[in-house]
Amino acid sequence: MAKLIFLGTAGSSTVVSKQLRASGGLIFQIEDLQFHFDPGPGSLNKAREFGINPHYTTAVLVTHNHINHCNDLNVCIEAMTHAGIEHRGLVLASKSVLEPSPDEHPFLTKYHQHLLEKIIPMSAGHKVGIGLVEINALATEHTDPTAIGFKLFCPKFTVAYTGDTQLNDKLLEDLEGTDILILNVPYPENKGVGQNLDTESVMKIISHVRPKLAILTHFGLEMLKADPLVEAREVQRITGIQTIAARDGLIITPSGYEHPKSPVRGYS
Repeated sequence: MAKLIFLGTAGSSTVVSKQLRASGGLIFQIEDLQFHFDPGPGSLNKAREFGINPHYTTAVLVTHNHINHCNDLNVCIEAMTHAGIEHRGLVLASKSVLEPSPDEHPFLTKYHQHLLEKIIPMSAGHKVGIGLVEINALATEHTDPTAIGFKLFCPKFTVAYTGDTQLNDKLLEDLEGTDILILNVPYPENKGVGQNLDTESVMKIISHVRPKLAILTHFGLEMLKADPLVEAREVQRITGIQTIAARDGLIITPSGYEHPKSPVRGYS
């Protein structure tokens, strides 16, 4: 059985610093695989609270180097490897998280690099297979120029996570064929700033992609004031696509959104 577990739905520095919403990221479990997306501050606390064992994590996937997306990357690696007792696990991340630049240092420390089985820098169009899951990196436009999203082709459905981005044509193209679409939406209505999505741009994405389920998450202060539930209901009313606003601890079972034909080549 597959599950999506939201360890946090915070989407701005204000919401994270005040912990108005938790910021632990997103867990995706399928068969014997466990993926942890964007482990922000408090990841391990929320994992314990919501019944997730971080030692079972197969791979940590990080969209970019902003602190609310990768702050707990190294402690998640410690938990995944029992502080290096077991040499295991993968990290798939944007280049800014893994490689130094003139203006930034990588979040992944050299010590924690040695605890892992493999480290894979990813950019748009890059594909990696883990078991029966194919992971594609999506094109995004964000203040981190190396930022990416992720699209996972599973045996019976496809899940996509936009990460932080503004609307662009390449993203729309990459998201086509998605069954479950997870969107980072810090802003309500048409009030998006700083290369991020707002409700209006989300409507355009959902109307184009036509997923079976859309999930809004990663809320900023303005979105919390507007009420994500109200915004999600408006998105559903306009697009006709089932849309929900995530909450901390939300669990989604994708089995009800399976594709009639397997998205994974050679699997039926």
